[in-house]
Amino acid sequence: MLRPRMTTPRSLPLAPDWGLQLRNAITDLAGLEATFRLTDSEREGARRALEAGLPISITPYYASLVDPDDERCPIRLQCVPRAEEAVEVEGDLADPLGEVAHEVAPDLVQRYPDRALLLVSDRCSVYCRFCTRSRMVGQGGGARSMDHLEPAFEYLAAHPEVREVIVSGGDPLVASTARIRAILERLAGLGTLDTVRIATRVPVTLPSRIDDALCRVLREAFGATWVMTHFNHPRELTERSSRALARLVDHGLPVMNQTVLLRGVNDSAETLEALFRGLVARRVRPYYLLQADPVRGTSHLRTPLSTGVEIMRRLQGRLSGIALPKLIVDTPGGLGKVPHGPDWVVGAAGGVTTFQTFRGDVVDYVDPPEKP
Repeated sequence: MLRPRMTTPRSLPLAPDWGLQLRNAITDLAGLEATFRLTDSEREGARRALEAGLPISITPYYASLVDPDDERCPIRLQCVPRAEEAVEVEGDLADPLGEVAHEVAPDLVQRYPDRALLLVSDRCSVYCRFCTRSRMVGQGGGARSMDHLEPAFEYLAAHPEVREVIVSGGDPLVASTARIRAILERLAGLGTLDTVRIATRVPVTLPSRIDDALCRVLREAFGATWVMTHFNHPRELTERSSRALARLVDHGLPVMNQTVLLRGVNDSAETLEALFRGLVARRVRPYYLLQADPVRGTSHLRTPLSTGVEIMRRLQGRLSGIALPKLIVDTPGGLGKVPHGPDWVVGAAGGVTTFQTFRGDVVDYVDPPEKP
């Protein structure tokens, strides 16, 4: 088993100022060439990305986690484009979650009766090569103005059945703290929401962004704010990211993690066990293990459904309930998430259900009589 371990980034210029990190991000082929020993596939992928694809952005911090000589480095696969991004296969979609079809106001998506997705920016500190919103992120505009978001707030006010808003993008936490406060206070002022979720990869890719001022805003501007992080590999659990997580939790913010299952990155039970144990040790609850969405140009990073099922079979019983996420498939077309996983039922008849446990034992569970 891989052991969770604290890693220290390589010696690259790591500015403590998060704005400086963003301004010094790798955004072009020259920057990639200066930092990594690129393959022909990566060069071609970078040229394509700059011409017509998902843009490039890698913070110096996140670049420091990459093995500069190993094209199969699990961090490198997540952030350095490859020629395979030009490949389109059956089932690929530009908008796999049907967000455009379910947009009820500008940048407000409602796919469920009680919750909605508010896209407050198209910018991220790192553009992940498997991004489900590659159709829009990095395409211009940056943080959405409050005037732009006002129709979304008006829709939410007129639909009190929406009890939860997921604030996402892009990454909402690359905006200024003042802008984040304004958004959260506007949502709080509606008086109809129970919870707000902040979907962010900043603790992974730009941990210096998580400062006390930001944490206070997240804790105080809306009373029940949850932070949804996005760690995919145990190598991302560094000293800096661990401090960022501790700061969030110590400010009273519940933190949960969504991991995307990625070929060559984390598609083994050993890797995910190390990641999930490492997260729990840092007081972060593994929430979802997501089957990668069928985004156009990402087939080289996706796994068959059977891979996730087998991994969950191996992790059942090896990890406690607080460390074991749900395996989730977000069905194409925006029809909603469904849980998936091993079938532990091997028979059912006459009120008796037969289970096979994670150890391979077979045991019956007998239902009570219909009438006591």
